[in-house]
Amino acid sequence: MLKKYFPFIILIAAILFYWCIKKNQRSNYKTKNIAIEQPVIDIQEFNRYATKIQYSKHAKCRMLCRYINETEVKEILEKGEINYDKIETGAKGKTYPLEGITHDNQHVRIVVAPKNKDSLVIVTCIDLDKEWPCDCE
Repeated sequence: MLKKYFPFIILIAAILFYWCIKKNQRSNYKTKNIAIEQPVIDIQEFNRYATKIQYSKHAKCRMLCRYINETEVKEILEKGEINYDKIETGAKGKTYPLEGITHDNQHVRIVVAPKNKDSLVIVTCIDLDKEWPCDCE
């Protein structure tokens, strides 16, 4: 008789096990009422299409070491995505990292600091796929 009901007992046990796991999952936000807070980032001061672009000494050196030219920097400025996790605020203000792929398939990050409404300073340029030898300070 036990052999006859054994598949049903196993099925009910599996359903109860599945239900317990689903009920206690951390990613079940509706039942746990967990609010995910998005970082509040004010990007009003960042103008991608600034008329004046300046390059720091460090950025020029890194561009030479990593074979990144001004055309590629402008590409990333125009089409790159802001990496919100890497935005920094310091004594000189905020810096915004923009990442993207250039026309010659380099995966590049440029770090931009707004100087004023129509002026940007390129702080540094990074090739995210390749480590280039460089003597920049």
